[in-house]
Amino acid sequence: MCRLLAYLGSPVSLEYLLYKPEHSLIVQSYQPREMTSGVVNADGFGVGWYHSQKDTEPFTYKNTLPIWNDINLPSLSRYVESKCILAYVRSATAGQALDFANCQPFHYKQSLFIHNGYIENFRKTLHRKLRSTLTPDFYEHINGSTDSEHIFALLLSQIQSNKHRSVESVLRNTLLMLWEMAKRHQVNASANVVFSDGHRLIASRFASSSSPPSLYWLKDDLTFPNSVIIASEPLFAGNWTACPENSIISVGEDCDIKIESI
Repeated sequence: MCRLLAYLGSPVSLEYLLYKPEHSLIVQSYQPREMTSGVVNADGFGVGWYHSQKDTEPFTYKNTLPIWNDINLPSLSRYVESKCILAYVRSATAGQALDFANCQPFHYKQSLFIHNGYIENFRKTLHRKLRSTLTPDFYEHINGSTDSEHIFALLLSQIQSNKHRSVESVLRNTLLMLWEMAKRHQVNASANVVFSDGHRLIASRFASSSSPPSLYWLKDDLTFPNSVIIASEPLFAGNWTACPENSIISVGEDCDIKIESI
């Protein structure tokens, strides 16, 4: 099961966030501590970030190589600085293609999205049902075959159909829809996700019928002041807090944190 990382706060270099911590995302790719399935995250990776001064669409850098084998990322990460970063290392579900279309973060206009979790036997269970709930725009936007991208499309469809509601409320409704589908088809589904527009982070720790994957948050650590980090596993020793099971965590531009039950 994959590992994810999200950052919001004072501008920081990708190198400082991805490589410097003692249990960095790089280390988690080959030596994770809290994965409930799988051993390593060697099936690709991705990093997405927003420009620190311009309100433009985010940039994503992805590869199907293990993150430790990418020769460009170390030098690239020294020159990129951002206030909002999402990153991900992949442990592919059996049967899922190892290609760029299935690499996260997924991106639509100003939005970035990462997902750690799975829908059990997705192609045989919820694939058709989930696609039937999508609006045409986001049905056509799907390029890959993963359950993750379909959950993103479902969330975007719900945002489009409920413009008067907050993203937190729409994410909660989306996860409840997923829970109902999983219950009806008697399958397990888990969805630790992070969604961002570059100004906020909205995350969930969720599973339909089992304990969800690990997820933590940390605010204003001396190493990363004026910031919030959300991660599958603590990056270093510090005052990390485990996100409650079946909850939504929202982080505002001023790094205030709100947690609500699903």
